[in-house]
Amino acid sequence: MVSRNRAIRLQMPALTQMQLEGLSDINHEPDWLRESRTAAWHLYNSLPMPSLKSEEWRRTDYTTIDWSTAGSLTEPQGVGFEVIPAENRLPLVGEQQGGLIAFVDGQLVHHELAESLSSQGVIFTDMHTAVREHGDLVRPALMTKAVKPDDGKFAAMNAAFWTHGVFLYVPRGCTVDLPLHSIFYTTQSGITLGHVLVVLEEGAHVTYLNEFLSASDVTRDTAFVGVTELLVGDRANLRYVSLQDWGRSVYDFRHERARVGRDGQLDWIIGTMGGHLTKDFAEIELDGQGGFARMSGLYFTDTNQLIDHDTQQNHNAPNTTSDLLFKGALKHDSRSVWQGMIRVLPDAQKTDGFQANRNLLLSEKARADSIPGLEILANDVRCTHAATVGKLEEEPVFYLMSRGMSREDAERLLVVGFFDPIMERIPFEGVRDRLAQHIEQKLSSEIAETV
Repeated sequence: MVSRNRAIRLQMPALTQMQLEGLSDINHEPDWLRESRTAAWHLYNSLPMPSLKSEEWRRTDYTTIDWSTAGSLTEPQGVGFEVIPAENRLPLVGEQQGGLIAFVDGQLVHHELAESLSSQGVIFTDMHTAVREHGDLVRPALMTKAVKPDDGKFAAMNAAFWTHGVFLYVPRGCTVDLPLHSIFYTTQSGITLGHVLVVLEEGAHVTYLNEFLSASDVTRDTAFVGVTELLVGDRANLRYVSLQDWGRSVYDFRHERARVGRDGQLDWIIGTMGGHLTKDFAEIELDGQGGFARMSGLYFTDTNQLIDHDTQQNHNAPNTTSDLLFKGALKHDSRSVWQGMIRVLPDAQKTDGFQANRNLLLSEKARADSIPGLEILANDVRCTHAATVGKLEEEPVFYLMSRGMSREDAERLLVVGFFDPIMERIPFEGVRDRLAQHIEQKLSSEIAETV
């Protein structure tokens, strides 16, 4: 017999059609979006829960979440922009803010865009405004080209019930000189469903940072169900940085997918530091000849955190290049999972694909599962992968200690250096400094209370 508490955990939130209609009514959504939400809601109800017996999920037991507290849609409490830490609200480069959008508990609390960018036709706004005022741009792209509602239970949930999100559109040939920035911030228990949709027309260029954050005093189970869609047109160039630093009671479920056109370029950086459990599907589709994509990831787990990245590099056209590097450090009883796949379609000749995952174990109980994979259906390609799991080597530790360092300082320096190849790819000095400070804090902390 399944206990009542166990039964609650095994059930996904029973989100209703009345809640769906309420979302649409409050935000004055057009008919096409109402219909799309309704179709996704029916799909959500029909899809099975992710099976812990499937290869995608068997190493990540998400059923520890208590949906009785984490499954209710968060009600905004009128908390303002100022609740977000000041350091996260600063301009990314210099003193001028290119654009900043911030949400607290799913409610828009701040929006600004430099006039120099809006005058070029750049659209950087919240999703509710976008579907009302720019439906001709949003409708063809929203969960039709990248992430699809039938990608899984959580994807369908987001398609039906997304509560807030960001829409970025850069027109043909436009180069955005100032970086753009968005923040998803949570202060209370419940579930929020965020969405990021980026559309770059042919020859467009932009740099964009998105952050997922929460208050440290959120102590009951909280869930974030997110979708990210990056559509990079022919000869367009997108640098996208996504940093997650949720509190330790947050369960993070995300589907993220990018599509890159002919001679397009994508530089995607993923940082994962917080949360209790993270399950992130991050996929790249190289659709056009000459397309290039680089995906870089860093994560640092401690206490009883579990972080699971499931990456895919799909080469759908000839002469495409993908390069993936994920690096992680683990302390205490924490765990990480990285599952990666390079897939090359039959006509995608001259493909060049690489993936690597490096893990550094800083305690006897920490565990890292690293599972690279190749699926090659063409005969003229160069695809390689590598994965390592190990401890700090004694030789460099001894060398640094022989130069007067304590063991603690020597180990700290080596771990910081371990992350350098990823940190150097983050284009914002202030963000790099914040991440470095967080790494230092994790290195110097003792075992915290478990969630």
